[in-house]
Order: sequence, then C-alpha cells, then structure tokens
Amino acid sequence: MPRAARRREQRADYWPGFVDAMATLLLVIIFLLSLFMLAQFFLSQELSGRENALTRLNDQIAELTQLLALERAGASQTEDEALAMSASLDALKTQRDELAGLLAREQEGDEAVSAEVLALRTQLEAEETLSADSLARISLLNQQLLALRQQIASLEDALDASEARDRESQTQLADLGRRLNVALAQRVQILSRFRSDFFGRLRDILADRANIEVVGDRFVFQSEVLFPSGSDQLNPAGQAQLRTLARELATLEAEVPDDIDWVLRVDGHTDAQPLSGTGRFRTNWDLSAARAISVVQFLIDQGVSPSRLVAAGFGEFQPLVDEDTQAAFDRNRRIELKVTQR
Repeated sequence: MPRAARRREQRADYWPGFVDAMATLLLVIIFLLSLFMLAQFFLSQELSGRENALTRLNDQIAELTQLLALERAGASQTEDEALAMSASLDALKTQRDELAGLLAREQEGDEAVSAEVLALRTQLEAEETLSADSLARISLLNQQLLALRQQIASLEDALDASEARDRESQTQLADLGRRLNVALAQRVQILSRFRSDFFGRLRDILADRANIEVVGDRFVFQSEVLFPSGSDQLNPAGQAQLRTLARELATLEAEVPDDIDWVLRVDGHTDAQPLSGTGRFRTNWDLSAARAISVVQFLIDQGVSPSRLVAAGFGEFQPLVDEDTQAAFDRNRRIELKVTQR
C-alpha cells in the first residue's frame, strides 16, 4: 500500500515531466543548430575553394584584357605605318608622271628640259630603290597586322571562355549549396523517423515498468533497477531489461540505412553525495562512467555493434532535481539512453 501511494504521488507530479519536456525540446533545437553549423562549415570550405578558383579566373581575365589592349595598340601603329608608306608610294607615282612629261618635252629638243630630266631620272632611280624596300616592308607589316588580328581574335575567344567558366562556377556553387542543404535535411528526417519508431516500440514494452521513465526521446533507468548500491555490476533484473533493449537496437541497426551515422548514447549520472574515497571508486565521476561502460559492454555482448554505442559519465553535475533530499538523490541516480547522430 505505501508503494502504491508513492507511485500515485509521483504520477501527480507533472512539473518534473514538464521540465524534462522543455529540456528535451532545447536539446533537439541545439542538435539541429549543430547540424546546421556543421553543414555551413563544410559549405564554407567548398565555397572557399570555389572562390579561390574564381579569383584565379578573374586574374587570367585581367591579364588577357591587358594583352588585348597592347595587341590593339600595336595593330593601330602598324596601320599608321602602312598608311604613311602608301602616301610615299603615291608621291613616287606623281614624280613618275612628271618625269614622263619631261621626257616628252626632251624628245622635242628642249636642252633645259634634258638637264632637268637627267636629274629627275637619277632621283627616280634612287627613289625606286627605296620604293622596293618600302613595298617589302609594307608586305611585312601587312603580315604582322594579320597576325596581330588573329592574336586579338584568340584573346577575345579566351576572354569569352573565361567569362563563361566564371558564370558556370557561380551556378555550380549555388547548386552545391542547395543540394547539401537538401541532403542534410533528408538525413535528419530519416534518423528522426527511425528513432521515433524505435522509442515507440520500447515505450510500449517498458511503459509499465517501475523505476523506468520515458522522457521525450530518452529512456531514464533509475540506477537501482540496474545496479546494486555503489556498484557497476549489472544485477539480473537490469540484465533482463537491457536484453529487451538490445533486441530493439538490433532491429533498428538492420533498418536504418548505412549512410545514417547514428549512435545510442549511454549517460551515467549519480547523486550529489560524495563517495568515501576508500572503495573501488574514488569519485562520482568514476562511478557514473563505470556504470555507463558496463551497460555498453553488456549491449555489445548481446550483439549490438560497438560502433553504434557511446558511454559517457556525468557524475553528479547534471541533476534532474537540484535538491538535497533523499527523494532527489534517488531520482538523480540514473542511466539515460538516447539515440542521436554522431
């Protein structure tokens, strides 16, 4: 009868459950924020590499632009020289026409004209020699001008290609960020669904067991259910409870896809009463960690993969009830189990 009355009193106390629910909600929010920060970290690494590549492309574009300006300036100078030489050729043609007129007058017997013709012939022969050199130089300049125009066309093509690669890189970066966010959201949804199924099955099995609470996404085992006082050796009743848990974990491990990196975290907690320091365990840290490790080792012996288990000891520093009463001490001595993402 006293035990039944105490259980009714515990069920009527809703405030601890509300606090646990709020704490669970806070942990879920922190977990999602951690996932978001991790995603942003990997995305920033990827974006940093892409930005370096874009910087190199922009440097190449600037260099190509400078070369293009130089080539255009050289082409303009070459065209000016070609125009000057063409004007010189036109002047030679004019002098040739004048010489032809003087020759005609010489044939008519004009001695003054003959002397002038002789002088013009000498000048014309010299200028014809220069004209041949000029024509050769003009031909060379035309070839150089053609080569410069081809180089300018190649530089413009390279510049267009660089700008196209730049636009493509920007598009790929945006698509990468979108796909990364979608993939992370999908993984969180998959793990949440399997975790919900897992706890739903265990809740149906363990809901009516004394000293076992379902708090949000955690199962809380009072230490007396699993261990004798001050010990890390599982008692027979605790082993029976953990065998049920191991069977459900094996089912969960078979159902969850391999690329979902999940673990079962086993957290050991003690009350605030110090140990004597003369026994096997000197502090509550030692006792809480040893109990968590004992639970993990038992689950491994039952076939649960070691890569899916984590043991953590919290000592007396994460109490459920922050009071110095025997009821608070009893409630704070516990093992918590939670499926989470590594």
